[in-house]
Amino acid sequence: MDNCPAASTFLTDSLELELETEWCKPPCFSCDFDNRGGGKHFSGESYLSSGALKRLILNLDPLPTNFEEDTVEIFGIQWVTETALVNSSRVLFHLLRQQLYNLETLLQANCDFGKISTLHCKAANIRQQCITFLHYVKVFIFRSLQVPNAESHVPVHPYQTLEAQLPSVLIDELHGLLLYIGHLSELPIINTGAFVNQNQTKLFPPSWHLLHLHLDIHWLVLEILHMLGEKLKQVIYSHQFMNLAGDSLTNVSLFEEHCENLLCDLISLSLNRYDKVRPSEALMSHHCPCPCIKELWVLLIHLLNHRSKWSLSESFWNWLNKLLKTLFEKSNDQRRPSVPVIQPRDPLGFSWWMIAHVASFYQFDRHGIPDEMRQMESNWNFVEELLKKSINVQNSSFSISWLPLKGLTYVIKSPLSMLEMVKTCCCDKQDHDLYKSSSSYTFFLCILAKVVKKAMKNNGPHPWKQVKGRIYSKFHQKRMEELTEVGLQNFFSLFLLLACVAEVEDVASHVVGLLNFLKPAFITSPLIWKGQMAFLLMYTQKNLDISVLAEIFSGAFREKAKEFLVSKNDEMGQRQTLWSLLSIYIDGVQEVFETSHCLHPSHEKLLNDGFSMLLRACQESELRTVLSFLQAVLARIRSMHQQLCQELQRENVDLIVQSSLSAKERHLAAVASALWRHFFSFLKSQRMSQIVPPSQLADAAADFTLLAMDLPSTAPSDLQPQPVTSMIQLFGWDDIVWPQVVARYLSHFLQNSMLCEALSHSGCVSFQALTIRSWIRCILQMYIKNLYVPDDSFIDLNTEQAVEKDYMEQLAELTRLLFKLSEVKNILSKAQVEYLPIQEGPKKALVLFLEAVGITYGNLPTLSDKSALVTKSLEYLGEILKYIKPYLGKKISSAGLQLTYTIMGTLVKSWAQIFATSKAQKLLFRIIDCLLLPHTVLQQEKELPAPMLTAIQKSLPLYLQGMCIVCCQSQNPNAYLTQLLGNVIEQYIGRFLPASPHVLGLGQHPVLLALRNSATVPPMSSLKKCIVQVIRKSYFEFKGSLLPPRLASILAFILQLVKETNIDVSEVELLLPGVLKCLVLVSEPQVKRLATENLQYMVKACQVGSGGEPAAQLTSVFRKFIEDYGMRYDYQIYSILETVAALDQQVVIHLISTLTQSLKSSERKWGLGRNIAQREAYSKLLSHLGQVGQDEIQRLQDDNIESIL
Repeated sequence: MDNCPAASTFLTDSLELELETEWCKPPCFSCDFDNRGGGKHFSGESYLSSGALKRLILNLDPLPTNFEEDTVEIFGIQWVTETALVNSSRVLFHLLRQQLYNLETLLQANCDFGKISTLHCKAANIRQQCITFLHYVKVFIFRSLQVPNAESHVPVHPYQTLEAQLPSVLIDELHGLLLYIGHLSELPIINTGAFVNQNQTKLFPPSWHLLHLHLDIHWLVLEILHMLGEKLKQVIYSHQFMNLAGDSLTNVSLFEEHCENLLCDLISLSLNRYDKVRPSEALMSHHCPCPCIKELWVLLIHLLNHRSKWSLSESFWNWLNKLLKTLFEKSNDQRRPSVPVIQPRDPLGFSWWMIAHVASFYQFDRHGIPDEMRQMESNWNFVEELLKKSINVQNSSFSISWLPLKGLTYVIKSPLSMLEMVKTCCCDKQDHDLYKSSSSYTFFLCILAKVVKKAMKNNGPHPWKQVKGRIYSKFHQKRMEELTEVGLQNFFSLFLLLACVAEVEDVASHVVGLLNFLKPAFITSPLIWKGQMAFLLMYTQKNLDISVLAEIFSGAFREKAKEFLVSKNDEMGQRQTLWSLLSIYIDGVQEVFETSHCLHPSHEKLLNDGFSMLLRACQESELRTVLSFLQAVLARIRSMHQQLCQELQRENVDLIVQSSLSAKERHLAAVASALWRHFFSFLKSQRMSQIVPPSQLADAAADFTLLAMDLPSTAPSDLQPQPVTSMIQLFGWDDIVWPQVVARYLSHFLQNSMLCEALSHSGCVSFQALTIRSWIRCILQMYIKNLYVPDDSFIDLNTEQAVEKDYMEQLAELTRLLFKLSEVKNILSKAQVEYLPIQEGPKKALVLFLEAVGITYGNLPTLSDKSALVTKSLEYLGEILKYIKPYLGKKISSAGLQLTYTIMGTLVKSWAQIFATSKAQKLLFRIIDCLLLPHTVLQQEKELPAPMLTAIQKSLPLYLQGMCIVCCQSQNPNAYLTQLLGNVIEQYIGRFLPASPHVLGLGQHPVLLALRNSATVPPMSSLKKCIVQVIRKSYFEFKGSLLPPRLASILAFILQLVKETNIDVSEVELLLPGVLKCLVLVSEPQVKRLATENLQYMVKACQVGSGGEPAAQLTSVFRKFIEDYGMRYDYQIYSILETVAALDQQVVIHLISTLTQSLKSSERKWGLGRNIAQREAYSKLLSHLGQVGQDEIQRLQDDNIESIL
């Protein structure tokens, strides 16, 4: 019985919908359903969802699958289905009342947790029995009740007599049942808890069941009474009531009385909720305590509106309006007993609240499904009555008490919104959401507009004159002085509406006169400015001359701008008051320009010198607002100019049209000149501001540039005769302008193909080169935060995140556009380099461009082409050292230094052939002096800042490689450049030597990296020679007994150099003497080990270089070494030569004569005869030299014998 298939909504309403034959659970009110998704409005068992309402309206069987058996169980007793109601109607209704009493007694039981389940089951069973009986009554009326035949004289059966009396009996019993249960609002358990299920156990207290059973009874009684009327098609009288009281009671009167009582009960319930609703939550707080009450409202709407269509019954709105009107009656008025006892504290607000929410129920169809397109019955007559009650005096807020003031705030927010509100009121088709307005004054304006428009349409201007006279007479000096803020708002709304539907100029002129009567305190009210601006906008939209209003309003603006300029920063209250007025003017004037079809001389009046005063006084946020306004006006002027040009270019334009277009162009030029006059000087001065200007400055400058292209004659004289080029020079090519401004400005400039083309044909042949120069500067200076304040010059971060995201995006966009220039594309094409903007960031793109220029230069065939490119390349760089100079000061930016040294190093290497020319060599010298050999570097005792040292270390190979190439490529060998190269190597070999030779990072020494990464470059051999010479001169110089500092580290460096490069004999000749000195003069094990390794590698290198023959230079070095140190360090020399002999015997063999001579000279010097120990040490060396050594040993022995003899 619990499962009843819902009626299909896809069949027509006239068809029987139930296709099943199982017993269907009768519908009932229930708020026990899951609505967490928000899409379900009513329970599946409801009268709407189950299709019961539809069946009632279509006069179909209420429950086609129920009560079809011969007997039916009602209240626990078996009854004959087709006769029970006729034979025992009074008994059955008595049993119904008894069950109601039983349910009421359950309320007295204690609903604790242990008993709730039992009480729920008992209460649910009682309710189900009562509902089943009332549905049985409906089914019996539909199926079994016969319409009596009054004309028949045939004797009737007693059952037929009882059956004929049944309708009257039902009226009696239903009336008695209603008296027994009483008013819904009087039920003692009426509270929120009885409506809403607040637990998830599906167990409800008896109070919940009793309340919902009362709802079922109230609705089912209406259903039964309606069905009786539909079935019998006549009025049915209650004989018992008429006999006892003498009054008549019929099915119609009982239906109406019960309907009225039920609506009163529902209103009473809503009143209880209205008293607890906050005004700001009125729209969101519904008047229905639960979905069952909401369903009852929907049921009543459908049933009453259905009855009103087919009978003389009143519609739902008439029923409700009639009852709501009684709320406004005073307490001593004669009132009907059915009116709710509770008197609302705010009848007007409650009435608005009720009709607003009840109107929303019209969206539900007969199945309870919402349909926003459903047409709602009009209730305008009652709304008009409420409006009349709402409107009081002009100074009233005209507000609906339960609505927030958000609508009023919206209306006052801006002149345009004020005007839009008035235009909405004047629309012929009113907004369905009009009731959501915050002020019922809006309704009054709608009515007034409709009345005036209708009267003027039917009777001409005469009605308007009458209305004007009546309204104008209400406003005089005293009335204007009495106006409050709200009254002033309503004043403007009223007169704006009159201007909208009637004579604009007449109304505006009258308003201007009336405003002179205001109290002095109101003269500076923002509302006055908004109202005046609203009239100005209305003039503009109607394409009327605004000169009078513009003169008045612009003069007031000038005065306030002057006050704003002289106001002090600490007078924030005064500044905010002034700014609120100025911003109203700025926004309004912008709207005037954007909505004007064409410009007149009066538009120029709106742009006076108040703006030049205002700009000088603006702070950053205020400046952004004014610059945004300027951009909007500039864009509008250019758009109008383009339209004029198109119209002038059309064929067959007659002289009259041409004259009109020329006049319009003159007006445009006048407005453009006003913009140049009052705005441009400030923009020009902001190029050198102490802080980065807002981005709108660059945008506005770009718009002025485009204006100079469209209307060049309007530009000031200091920009003539080529205003476009002068503008770009000021904001795009000038090195003193903030890079943020330049990058954004050039992006606008390069995006405009017409502007680029105009520059190409203007004789400015260098505009691409100058743009490239500015791009390079923007990238190099990306980490400079402030060019003019030394104490805060840099973004002191070590990561590339130091640059603002907006600026990096702007640089990326500028780079993308710049690589589309023909000059850049030509260079990349000749260098066969491809640019991928998605992959390449601005820094990588700059490196790519510099490399492409160097490659292109190297590929050029003729000297003239090369010379031209050198000139162009230097033009690209400009004063590049000035761009990077801020990074080299006292304040340190790690990221800035890294960027500077990397880019400049790339420049030196990539442009080495360019720097080899006499034109560019001077710049190379300055770069080396500035970056690698500044004054601080030359002071050896002074430590360089760590960020600078790191940047140099990473980029030094680029500089060394580039300088070496220049040395080899120079047209004339330059001794100074060679000296510079030696100085750089000398400075940084030592600075980057590790403290200990065991450090693994020695292989990453930048000087060695310069050789390692450029092994394929032929000029690198000269770099190696230079390195060797520097080491020989500066790091391997033994001054007497003083050893060179950091000798072990130098030896380790030399060893790494020898290992990684193909060192030749001439270089060994320079380094080997120092290595040999270390072996004989230093006893430190680490030095000896490193010197020995160096010796071994050098001997091997000479062996490879000489093709297996001993190098003469190598022999010469050893011979000189023996001559210098043989007398004192003979044993050490023999040991060293043993090491050499193990690698190359021939080298030592060539030294035998020198060694023997040294031995004999030593013996003669000491005068002690033969030195046996030394001779033995020497013989040991000779023993490693093969037969030649043995021969020498034999000669030495022979000398010994001869000396003995």
